[in-house]
Amino acid sequence: MLELHESFMREALVEAQKAYELGETPVGAVIVRGGAIIARAHNLRETRRDATAHAELLAIRQANELLGGWRLTRCTLYVTLEPCPMCAGAIVQARVPQLVFGAHDPKAGACGSVMDLVRDPRLNHQVEVCSGILADTSSQLLRRFFAELRHNL
Repeated sequence: MLELHESFMREALVEAQKAYELGETPVGAVIVRGGAIIARAHNLRETRRDATAHAELLAIRQANELLGGWRLTRCTLYVTLEPCPMCAGAIVQARVPQLVFGAHDPKAGACGSVMDLVRDPRLNHQVEVCSGILADTSSQLLRRFFAELRHNL
């Protein structure tokens, strides 16, 4: 299972690299169903001037469109950085059963770091979470991006 998770996380990292090249916070996501990627996205907040244009939300919207409905049952979401509260809420609302993420986000992570929205038993849906998959690679890309951003200020 680890090999499979790493394989799909590498695809999410391809998306994160695209965000990096656009000057966006380098976060990438892919959604997998039946062993195939059905959606892929990267952060586009700066490009679209849209606070909600996070990789996870863009991928969820793409998968909803492809599947013709809002429920993403039998899907796994792979994302390079632990989702924020907004994205964690969308994951719960979309009924995604499994989330796999790379780096933890100690400042805004809503899947175990700051809070654990996706596994909150008070909600009507809980998500199985696997974290730390290719976390070093995800973290290195984020650190490089923010170091360059601070240097250019």
